[in-house]
Amino acid sequence: MKKGLILGFFDGVHIAHQAVITSAVNYAEYPVLITFKDSPAKYFKREYKYIYPRHKSVEKIKTLGVKEVVELDFEEIANISAEEYLKFLIEKYNPVSISTGFNHTFGRNKSGNPEFLEACRKKYGYEYFCVEPQKYNGEVVSSSLIKDFLQEGKIEVANRLLGSNFSLEGEVVHGAQIGRTIGFPTANIKYPDEIVRIPFGVYAGKTQFGAAIINWGMKPTVHNTKEPVVEAHIIGFSGNLYGETIELEIIKKIRDERKFDSLEELKIQINKDREECLKL
Repeated sequence: MKKGLILGFFDGVHIAHQAVITSAVNYAEYPVLITFKDSPAKYFKREYKYIYPRHKSVEKIKTLGVKEVVELDFEEIANISAEEYLKFLIEKYNPVSISTGFNHTFGRNKSGNPEFLEACRKKYGYEYFCVEPQKYNGEVVSSSLIKDFLQEGKIEVANRLLGSNFSLEGEVVHGAQIGRTIGFPTANIKYPDEIVRIPFGVYAGKTQFGAAIINWGMKPTVHNTKEPVVEAHIIGFSGNLYGETIELEIIKKIRDERKFDSLEELKIQINKDREECLKL
């Protein structure tokens, strides 16, 4: 079976990542994506926030036609040379092709790069596809750029570059149940520690149970939280979700979080947020 290797970390599997994956899917009978269990940044003791949990990125990769995803332990290969790593891949997979992005590096001191892979192409008998940068408004599309947009609350732009909606996933926990007293019960989750933070605010979104108004912040009107919380009012849903894992897709920021003078005033605003959400 003719295997095509795809190399990279692929956090978020954005449109540039998709172009790299497509180059292998279009050429090889059995595309295999080689990635890592955790970001290499963690090996170098740098803090790293993900766009998606790794399991979601892997799921997204597989929808693009990749037959197999291999998650290596970066620590085990961090100090081998580029030549050693390439030999390992050749001996294990005997690939007919290798695909990377234009800025992919590997091996000790990042000595492996597109030039290295091109130079070794005939020696090891594979085709090499180096995918050129994808750009948005003159900027190279990258996970870092998308995280910048998310941190600025530019959700729609980030989603366009991801090719899917940014989302938060977690187990539904008990809250103060203020929402249900004003006719807007919510499902509350903890914001995942490892995921990039979006600004406090109210967002239009959706869940597997329907459209939702999503609030992320300190709930200043009710003064009952010391830690920020994510709460979602799922429009038209009245079931019990405690203990269930839900995914909240974030589609658009509606407004900043703010303090209202009364619960009645908050209720009026939530109704407006609901109408805004239903337009999408």
